[in-house]
Amino acid sequence: MTMQAMTFEEIFWGFLIALAAGALIGLERQQDQTIEKKPSLGGVRTFPLIALAGALSSLLAHSLGAWMVLGALMVLGAFLAISYYQDWVRDADPGVTTEIAALITFLLGALALLPNLPLATGQRYLLIVSSAGVVMALLSFKESLHRAVARVSDDDLYATAKFIILALVMLPLLPNRTFGPLDVLNPYRTGLMIVLIAGISFLGYIATRIVGARKGMTVTGILGGLASSTAVTVSMAMRARESPATISVAAVAILTACTTMFPRVLATVGILDPALVASLVWPFGAMTVVGYAAALFFYLRSRREQEGPEPVSLRNPFELGSALKFGLFFAVVIFAAKAAHVFLGEKGLYASSVVAGSTDVDAILLSVVQFHKEGLLTATAVTAITLGAITNTVVKAGIAGWLGGRSLGLRVIAGLGAALGAGALTLFMVG
Repeated sequence: MTMQAMTFEEIFWGFLIALAAGALIGLERQQDQTIEKKPSLGGVRTFPLIALAGALSSLLAHSLGAWMVLGALMVLGAFLAISYYQDWVRDADPGVTTEIAALITFLLGALALLPNLPLATGQRYLLIVSSAGVVMALLSFKESLHRAVARVSDDDLYATAKFIILALVMLPLLPNRTFGPLDVLNPYRTGLMIVLIAGISFLGYIATRIVGARKGMTVTGILGGLASSTAVTVSMAMRARESPATISVAAVAILTACTTMFPRVLATVGILDPALVASLVWPFGAMTVVGYAAALFFYLRSRREQEGPEPVSLRNPFELGSALKFGLFFAVVIFAAKAAHVFLGEKGLYASSVVAGSTDVDAILLSVVQFHKEGLLTATAVTAITLGAITNTVVKAGIAGWLGGRSLGLRVIAGLGAALGAGALTLFMVG
């Protein structure tokens, strides 16, 4: 294979990028040595030198062959083995994190000048710097990552395994063609919707478990809203009824969680049908801004309260039974919405959006997105999705007032009512 000659400018910048990558990782290792107060392989000087050795071996490989990189790697491996042995003598459980970081640093340095890579120069530099940043972050967040893993339960691991099996094993086996009356039911699309919604909810649930509800009302509302804004509403409403002093605090969490549903809808549509986002962003953007503004207003009022809310009790959102129930519900909704649109026109689709939105906004959202991709007018799709979201929000406001009492209900209804009013007004003006 003919090696492409590199210009002096490319070589110069390659060395600088290699040194920068080594400096990032070495800076973190130096700080870790200072905190741990024990000797280690190296720090802010050693790691840039390791990266420089990788870059030099790759530069020599242009003329002397790839064995230069392999030889340098073997020499580095010998030094790392000696270093690990010395650490093992001092400590029965030294770990290999620093040695692995050193090996990655060498490879990143080698990557800066390695010949015949199928990458443009800019892409190569971006890959090196971003990889060094990720390594630095993983090394820096040692304690945080350990604490996060400690919070993950066995049920979370089982749920993750089930999600992977569903997404990577079962989904590809489903037939990707339509069946039944009106030729609208597609097993693969139904399974894909199950995976999408379960994945979003699962991500929000895990994030809530890692961050913790006590880290702040806003974080609780946003992350809890990703997992289940209804669960946040019910939990906070019951807490407010038990302790009236936390009514404003509960209102903040409920408003934040319910408002989070709006950008979540936009994100879902953006993944499935980007062409629809441009029209949907106006009403949902308005509801998002006004909803968060209302949450901020009540947050500023609640800062004088001493007592905080109890953690929101969220069940793991990914259970096989729940996923299958959602799939069945989605199939029923998409069939009913199609039938309503075929036999009753736009008004029938709007009616089905209101009915479905009273229990779950995701099913009607995904149904309308599919219809839009098949030719449904954009204005009709936007109106149907907005009606479903409005209905779902009204139901949660009613739950807050019913379970939390009049005082909480008035706060939530005022905030969500302002958000829905802004969305309806924007929809009317844009439409």
